[in-house]
Amino acid sequence: METFAQSLVSGVLTGALYAMIGIGLTVVFGVMKIINLAHGEMVMLGMFGAFWGQALWHLDPFVSLVVWTPLMFVVGMLTYRFLLRKIIPGGELNTLLYTAGLSLLIANVALFVWKGDYRTISLSYGMTPVRPFGIAIAVPLAIAFGLAIAITVALWLFLSRTNLGRAIRATSQNPEAATLMGVDVERVAVVTFGLGTALAGAAGVLLAPSLYLYPTVGELLLVKCFVIVVLGGLGSVPGAIAGGILLGVVESLGAVYVSATYKDGIGFVLFLAVLLYRPSGLFGVGK
Repeated sequence: METFAQSLVSGVLTGALYAMIGIGLTVVFGVMKIINLAHGEMVMLGMFGAFWGQALWHLDPFVSLVVWTPLMFVVGMLTYRFLLRKIIPGGELNTLLYTAGLSLLIANVALFVWKGDYRTISLSYGMTPVRPFGIAIAVPLAIAFGLAIAITVALWLFLSRTNLGRAIRATSQNPEAATLMGVDVERVAVVTFGLGTALAGAAGVLLAPSLYLYPTVGELLLVKCFVIVVLGGLGSVPGAIAGGILLGVVESLGAVYVSATYKDGIGFVLFLAVLLYRPSGLFGVGK
C-alpha cells in the first residue's frame, strides 16, 4: 500500500508538469487550429535556459522562471509574426509540415551548439527528500508542482477575468463572430502563440531539475504532449490538465508494477486505446 501511495503521489506531481506542456499546445490549437510540431523544442529551450542560467549565472532554475517565461513569450510572438503568419492561410497541412521543419531546425541547431551530451541540474536542496506521511517527495519536484499550479491558476484568471483573455476565448469559439464584435483576431493570434510558447518554456524550466537535458529531448516531450491532448480532448484546457495528471500516474504506476523500462510504452498503449475507443478524448464530447 505504501508503494502504491508513493507511486500515485509521484505520478500526480509529474503529471502536473506534463499538463503544462499540453496546455500550451491546447491553447494554440483552440484559437488558431495549429498543431505546432515545434512545441517540444520550445520546452527543450526552456530546459536549457534553466540549465545555462544556473551554469553561467548561478541562477536558481525556479527563480529563472521569471526570466525565461517572458523571453519565450517574445520568442513565440516573433515566431508567429515572421515565420508562421504567411503560412497559416495555406491550410493546416502546410502549417503542420512547416512546424515539423521548424522543429528539426531548432533541434539540430541546438545539437550543433550544445552537442549531444546529457546534462543534469544539481540543486543543494534536492539531495534529501521531504517525507510527509512517510511518502518521499523530491523537493525540486514539489516546488515545480506548486509553481505549475500557480501558473495554471494565473492562466485561468487571465482567460476569464481580462478583456484580452475573453477575446482569446471568443476567438477560439467563433473567429468570425469575434471579428464582428470588434475583436482584433490577428492581435489575438500573436498573443496566443506567444502565450502557448511561454507555457512551453515555463514547463521546460520546471521539468529541468527532474529530467536529463539533451538537444533532442523535445521529440519525446512532443509525443507525451500528444498523448496528453488526446487523452483530454484536443482544444480543452481542463482536459489537458486531467490528461497530463493521468499520464503521469499511469507512467508512475507502470514503472513500479510492470517495468521502468517500459514506462513510456505504457503511456503510448493508453494513447492508442483512447484513439481506438474514444477519439474525442476521455474528457471531450463524443459524437
